[in-house]
Amino acid sequence: MAQVTLTINAREYAVACEDGQEAHLLELAQILDKKAKLLTQASGQINENMLLAMTGLLLADELFELRKGNPPAVENPDAVDKSEIIQADEILSSRINELAEQIKSVANKIESL
Repeated sequence: MAQVTLTINAREYAVACEDGQEAHLLELAQILDKKAKLLTQASGQINENMLLAMTGLLLADELFELRKGNPPAVENPDAVDKSEIIQADEILSSRINELAEQIKSVANKIESL
């Protein structure tokens, strides 16, 4: 059984894991650390229990959105391919126009009653 030391919010945690899982656990800890840093930057210093709860909620929200088929929010907009933004904008614009037409249709039906 291997042991790895994870650093989350400047605190170290010694965790036992299966041999070969060390790198994976370090990656997971980096995700938690990143979320914790975002929260402490936004909220100032908060107690560890609240930080744990809020970090868990952020990750649960991301998981919820992924399960619904929504892509995760982009943390670094400069790293996004601009053509993807244009394509997403065109799709959304098209969908908004479709919805506007449906709303007009329903409004016309209501007015004719």
